[in-house]
Amino acid sequence: MRSPDRTARAGVAAALVVIALVGGWVVAPGAFARRDPYAVDPDATYRAPSSAHWFGTDSLGRDLFARVVHGAAASVPAALLAVAVALVVGGLLGLLAGYFRGGVEEVVTRIVDVLLSVPSFLLAMSLITTFGFGTVNVALAIGVVSIGSVARLMRAEVLRIGSRPYITAARVSGRGHAAVVLLHVLPNAVRPVAALAALEFAAAVLGISAMSFLGFGAAPPSPEWGALIAAGRGSVSTEWWLSIAPGAVIAVVVIAVNVLSSYLQPKEAGI
Repeated sequence: MRSPDRTARAGVAAALVVIALVGGWVVAPGAFARRDPYAVDPDATYRAPSSAHWFGTDSLGRDLFARVVHGAAASVPAALLAVAVALVVGGLLGLLAGYFRGGVEEVVTRIVDVLLSVPSFLLAMSLITTFGFGTVNVALAIGVVSIGSVARLMRAEVLRIGSRPYITAARVSGRGHAAVVLLHVLPNAVRPVAALAALEFAAAVLGISAMSFLGFGAAPPSPEWGALIAAGRGSVSTEWWLSIAPGAVIAVVVIAVNVLSSYLQPKEAGI
């Protein structure tokens, strides 16, 4: 893979800074926002963004920046959970289908076809209705929706790697299936799957925020990002910062993750 030019390097560096910042919000939100995200101040309602309140305040006088920062602790881990579900289940299905072929591949392919044939939003809504409301259940639903994409890519990578001479040599030398998979197949399939995982994380952030916006996520007054946007949708024309500020944070995070995914993506993978 060719070294990225200066512009690409700058973009990746900026993306890493954004991701590191949001990671800091998740781990230690109090270090970035000193105010209590739940503290009500009747004398500071609907304050526009200023040096005192970077993102303004809401109808109860709560500092919106503090709520966005603390909301990362709910939204980001939920997205990571969704990606973990997709990687573990989808990766295992794709690995089994690509390595063992035959009847296993036929069964897995049919499962993936079913998952990919149903519109993702409709499938997620159906699963949330089954699991129940809440951030964890929304994350699980988003993760299940992403299983098909991960399984399809993993199967394609395992098929590509399985045709290489060194895989044949490893089998002929007497190595077991577990050794071949762990030492030769998985290490060579990591990079394209990691690039897809980054894309799925960005999609999970959007999906979880969308579900929270619709009221399926954490209950108020939890400062989940999608819920914050929903709370300000009724006064966008006057108190625009209530929805714009958390929406801008989501957009910046998604763009940063997509930039990082583009850097990780091998040119020949064709994701």
